[in-house]
Amino acid sequence: MAEEKVAGLVLAAGAGRRFGRPKALVEFEGEQLVLRAVRLLTAGGCAPVHVVVGAGADDLPPLPEAVLVTNPDWSEGMGLSLRLGLASLPAQAGAAVVILVDQPLLSPAAVRRLRAAYAGGAVVATATYAGRPGHPVLLGRDTWPLLDRYATGDRGARDLLRARPDLVVRVPCDGVGVPLDLDTPGDLARATERVTPAPVAVDRAGSAGDEGRGSAWP
Repeated sequence: MAEEKVAGLVLAAGAGRRFGRPKALVEFEGEQLVLRAVRLLTAGGCAPVHVVVGAGADDLPPLPEAVLVTNPDWSEGMGLSLRLGLASLPAQAGAAVVILVDQPLLSPAAVRRLRAAYAGGAVVATATYAGRPGHPVLLGRDTWPLLDRYATGDRGARDLLRARPDLVVRVPCDGVGVPLDLDTPGDLARATERVTPAPVAVDRAGSAGDEGRGSAWP
């Protein structure tokens, strides 16, 4: 399985009711989350990258590196967005790495690890953090028809992963990102705190001590 056949898919159609506005439009580290999500998948080696949009679509910034897929029934939930997004991908895509628009602390390194798992024969791969599955998730094309059954309402690929553990390769991604959802403004504040560098300590000889936490992306 060739790595170049792995596409990227961003689910960004929701209204963000708990946040108070569509999360695709929320800014984090100076850029809107939808731009960051596209950049994440591109940096991780995915091509093409498709973005499923719905609520707030008219206010989105230009996304020259992505293909927009409109979900007119976005209020039906994430499952429909996932199915529409996968159906929009070109025939050359043998798999897709799927992320949610509201997880800005994921990293390109995690995406590359999933692509490597696919190159090694994985049909489905999920990043894990402290042993718990999270995003990104890679779905091989052979599994996409199964989502007609499992991806409904607000459920994405989760039910498929639970029903078919025999298909799933778990890829440890500790230390290469954090699967924090920005469901509320408070979550945004916590995510910002995670990437704000701590003060640099300087000893009497003038050497730097703690250099802080630095960027969200390794």
